[in-house]
Amino acid sequence: MVDLEAQIASAETVGDIVRLRARDEVCKGNTAFMFGDEVMNFAEFDAGSNRAAQALAALGVTKGDRIAYLGKNHHLYFEAFVGASKIGAVMTPVNWRLAPPEVAYILDNCEAETVIVAEGFGEVLSKIRDKCPRIKTVIGMDEALTEGDGVIADYRSWRDGHEPVDPALPLTRDDEFLQLYTSGTTGRPKGAVMTHLSILSARTSGGNTPDIELREWQQPVANDVSLVAMPCFHISGSGNGIANIVSGTNSIVLPEYDPTRALELMEEYPISKLFLVPAAIQILLNQPNVKEIDFSNLKYITYGASPIPLELMKEAMEVLGCGFIQMYGMTETSGTITALDPADHVPEGSERMRSVGTALSGIELKVIGEDGASLPAGTIGEIATRSVKNMKGYWRLNEATAETIDGDGWLRTGDAGYLDEDGYLFIRDRVKDMIISGGENVYPAEVENALYAHPQVADVAVIGVPDEKWGEAVKACVVVKDGANLSEADIIAHARTHIAGYKCPKSIDFIEALPRNPSGKILRRELRAPYWAGKDKAVN
Repeated sequence: MVDLEAQIASAETVGDIVRLRARDEVCKGNTAFMFGDEVMNFAEFDAGSNRAAQALAALGVTKGDRIAYLGKNHHLYFEAFVGASKIGAVMTPVNWRLAPPEVAYILDNCEAETVIVAEGFGEVLSKIRDKCPRIKTVIGMDEALTEGDGVIADYRSWRDGHEPVDPALPLTRDDEFLQLYTSGTTGRPKGAVMTHLSILSARTSGGNTPDIELREWQQPVANDVSLVAMPCFHISGSGNGIANIVSGTNSIVLPEYDPTRALELMEEYPISKLFLVPAAIQILLNQPNVKEIDFSNLKYITYGASPIPLELMKEAMEVLGCGFIQMYGMTETSGTITALDPADHVPEGSERMRSVGTALSGIELKVIGEDGASLPAGTIGEIATRSVKNMKGYWRLNEATAETIDGDGWLRTGDAGYLDEDGYLFIRDRVKDMIISGGENVYPAEVENALYAHPQVADVAVIGVPDEKWGEAVKACVVVKDGANLSEADIIAHARTHIAGYKCPKSIDFIEALPRNPSGKILRRELRAPYWAGKDKAVN
């Protein structure tokens, strides 16, 4: 008899893994997802995803079509996600924190004809429907929608109107699976397209990726319970849920990160793993009852987007008493490509703790100069990576894809850093101007475009400055038009009508003129320099 885990490791698609889990006598009754009072085992999850697949097919959804999801985290998101994948459709979750014009752009750009909208976001969608002419069907998931032409009020009733028959569509590891939007340097987000292989390669070993070896903290452990608290429009949220499906373990899904509820769940359930950005860890530690919680079941916290300051890490290690793993990666690499293991996290601090660890199994790394040639250890250049985890490309953007991934499969990360003699990767700056605030990517061009729309703004540059809570905060350097009388509050309020709140400047510097080079390019380094003085790296 073939071992179940060997079959899982050899599976071509996520749908194949769900089928295997649901047919196994032991695993099928295990809890796959919990959401509030709702509990779904693997057999129910497989059947529900089959019903969703049949329901989507009845709407005319076919292989390659995009299904958009607008809403906070939900266990039925994962059911619809896998259901869509079983007929070859591609799930496209939309960042619910975006401003309506940004949501409209993504919905139109991904060409989705079917949109699933979760509780609280029906009104947002109704305001922008005229800007998304491709949308034919809207399905409410716990959202109070009125049944009508092109509107399906209740996801559950719609799903249950179809038999749980597996579509059994022949799909492969190279088929498209997930499309996540990442902010673009030109001010428009780009859809990064991931395949089954790119998603699964870091979450299983053997089979199609025989050279992959999982580290100890990556190994699935029976009865593990993971908290899915990071948003599903990020790879950290969707990827976490998929990883738990692969490992056959329980995901407790929170609609959004709520430190009070997270602590309550740790009291109620043996939560052993969770992923948090450092700002979320700090918020957790600031809860008044945190030292009263029993964290004995907690094995690992994985974190990313920014390092934990040493003092915060000391407190986290003391209070939470678990292993910490820093992760480095990006949407375009389907998540993590390097990790700093628990053994490298020491309370007294070390040089290695300034790094983002070493490459995961199957990941190639190199640091390159402006000419693309590899640089020796200790020399700063642009970080490039090659592996099956790299995205397939940017949706409908062949030129941008070619600029990011070369003909040999090396993906330029846009981050500057160096590798030491032992293979530890150190991040020092960004080749691109991206700001990471609270784990969210913010590109200056997006913010600048919004601020330029103000009739009294003559010129503007946006930079990231150090922030104790968020890692980096968005600051705008603004030149006002002659005779204009603008306040910081005026500019921030204007920005909020155009872009998501987390992208808006937290502070404004009013200056006479922006520093530029002879060709007119803004010298952001000069603007940033006073705020980063005395720090050993230009990112936080």
